[in-house]
Amino acid sequence: MSKQPFGLGSPRSFPAYPRGDFDLESGLPHKIRKPKKSLSDPPTMIKSFPSRIQLLYKKHPVLLSLASLFVGVSILVFLSIYESRFRMMGFQRTDFLLSDPGQYPLAKLSNLVMVAGHSIYTSNKCGKFDGEDSWFLETYQKHPGQVATFLAHIKEGVEAASRDEEALLLFSGGETRKDAGPRSEAQSYWAVAESEGWYGKEESVRNRALTEEHARDSFENLLFSVCRFRELTGRYPHNITVVSYDFKEERFAHLHRMAIGFPENRFLYLGTPATPSARDGAMKGETLVRSQFEQDPYGCLGSLHQKRLKRDPFHRTVPYPNGCPELKGLFSYCGPVPYPGSLPWIQ
Repeated sequence: MSKQPFGLGSPRSFPAYPRGDFDLESGLPHKIRKPKKSLSDPPTMIKSFPSRIQLLYKKHPVLLSLASLFVGVSILVFLSIYESRFRMMGFQRTDFLLSDPGQYPLAKLSNLVMVAGHSIYTSNKCGKFDGEDSWFLETYQKHPGQVATFLAHIKEGVEAASRDEEALLLFSGGETRKDAGPRSEAQSYWAVAESEGWYGKEESVRNRALTEEHARDSFENLLFSVCRFRELTGRYPHNITVVSYDFKEERFAHLHRMAIGFPENRFLYLGTPATPSARDGAMKGETLVRSQFEQDPYGCLGSLHQKRLKRDPFHRTVPYPNGCPELKGLFSYCGPVPYPGSLPWIQ
């Protein structure tokens, strides 16, 4: 008798049962049935979704179109709200909005003295402040004695601040001349006052004399300085004193003051004269600029707006109204009539 083992590889091997399902009663194997694909299976749903949309569109084209329009509008509204909130959260500085007034560096001051800048000091040598070649002068400024008028403004501002112990002195003016480099009018004026020993008023004035370095025209000199005052003191000025040329008084004391809605009885203008040789041309130029501000009080349109763009050669980002959030509406307003919203100094 052969001792060859039984197994799958032996001649005598046989399967006990057929592979697959087997019916013991009938002796026949069952056919393996593949499970039917459910419509709930992800692949099936993906393939059938476009067909369902197409079928629904054929049956109800108007309804589907309205539904699509509603979804689209909803998405746009959501994105618009999200973007506006993101900008407010991401770009508005809240570190200026201090709850404790004592945290502001100059919280005890209540009045503003603003000196409007007109040129930039470019000399690398100290002590040459009265030299015509030490300042960047535009063609219309190249007159004998022109630099002396800048120095007169600086001195007048220092003396005005010295007469009021509650006044903050701000030199205002940005980096307005490309050929002068990234130097501001405000820093130029402050440096002159520093080198001149604050005209004998250093002890009483220096610690409350700072700069506003973004203004590009006279209206921004005033508005930006008011905002800068708020940044430094935590409040808005009770009184405002402006120092500039005497022929610009109507522009500052009437047009600009009315544009920001500041009370006339709390506004003082200190004007110094232009040089005799420059006065006639200055008056003609002032008449033109004043007429432009009469039509465009906020300088946001036409030639005044273009002038601002030209006076920003280094594309400095204006930080305001951060630090003076109560004036957000005023900063964004552009119109031929005074700003109709509420203002903190007329409440």
